[in-house]
Amino acid sequence: MALRTPDPDDPGAPVHRPAEGPPPDPAAVRRVLAAVIDPELHASIVELGMVRDVRVGDGGEVTVKVALTTAGCPLRTQIQSDVESKVRGMPGVTDVRVEYGEMTQDEKSAVMQRARWQARENAPGTEVLPTTRVISVASGKGGVGKSSVTVNLAAALAGQGRTVGVLDADIWGFSVPRMLGVDGRLSGSDRKIDPNVVEVPDLDDPSGAPGRIKVVSMGFLVDDAETALMWRGLILARALEQFLTDVRWGEMDYLLIDMPPGTGDIQMALARLLPSTELLVVTTPALAAQQVAARVADMARRSYLKVVGVIENMSAFAAPDGSRHAIFGEGGGAALAEEIGVPLIGTVPIEPAVSAGGDAGKPAVITAPDSAVGAEFRRIADRIVDELLPPLDLSSCTARIFDLAEANLAAKDAAAR
Repeated sequence: MALRTPDPDDPGAPVHRPAEGPPPDPAAVRRVLAAVIDPELHASIVELGMVRDVRVGDGGEVTVKVALTTAGCPLRTQIQSDVESKVRGMPGVTDVRVEYGEMTQDEKSAVMQRARWQARENAPGTEVLPTTRVISVASGKGGVGKSSVTVNLAAALAGQGRTVGVLDADIWGFSVPRMLGVDGRLSGSDRKIDPNVVEVPDLDDPSGAPGRIKVVSMGFLVDDAETALMWRGLILARALEQFLTDVRWGEMDYLLIDMPPGTGDIQMALARLLPSTELLVVTTPALAAQQVAARVADMARRSYLKVVGVIENMSAFAAPDGSRHAIFGEGGGAALAEEIGVPLIGTVPIEPAVSAGGDAGKPAVITAPDSAVGAEFRRIADRIVDELLPPLDLSSCTARIFDLAEANLAAKDAAAR
């Protein structure tokens, strides 16, 4: 489609100023096209490699060939309008024509990589402080006990006297409130939401200061736990964004995000909103689960998120006599960890106390800290704190020192007045 010089006899035709000066060269046209943003990928069509060719005729006719990710792209009309608008405003341009091509599979992959990198580098601000370690607990499919792992790991970390956040990002299948024994609506002030708080006793010293778990879940917002949320795509991503931008999270050592299973909209939104997230993959001993879980790690890495390790849940049944029985097979967690090149940081046994604690709202790591499952979660928490993701201390960072210096100078100025 081309935009022609309007017929002067047509009173309804749009009015364009006549071309001024000689026709522009193709390089100048490309510079102008750098301001055209792909409405879906949110990056310049030049930067994304979508501008295949620019031709300029002697009479000022400009032809731009744009390669789309798919020939039937529903946003092609907007791209065309933006290209025509930008180029037509250049001196010497008398006509603009946009032609289309389609990218190869390799080109599409390269474009998506650029778009993901740009999303990471231009992440929007959230209420999660930069001193908070963010761990996304993910799985390839449901039924592997991912939420149980999230809750018990949070309790084990809080049992060290730490402040831990738990964001239940499984919007459809929220279960964290029940597992932590928390109910009631979320409150707030000053246009921010305050998370619900659970105190966790010091697991090593009962007389010590308790830790805290800050909890946010869609379960605190619906009428009852049986309410079905029939949300898709952008609504799900927007819900996650509100949990990260509208909740007053405050100071935390760790934020654990209980993700929905698979590789969908929530996972992609998280990579955009919190690029500092590190992924913890939960799987079962069955080798059949390995390939499914590997997809989650692949998606994380394509989104430039680090995979910190694998936890194998339901590794074996721990009988009262101390014997162990591999009910669901063996080796899945180790095989997955080797395949994706990360450590296997824990193997959590099957114990009735886990499901009973989840139903009663009392995580097993709190009610039975010295049991096989309690001891394993505490060992995993120790490894995270001591080795894999130690709490961040910015007191020695240049920015922190500068802030302290400014505060001291302001205090001295106030005292001198």
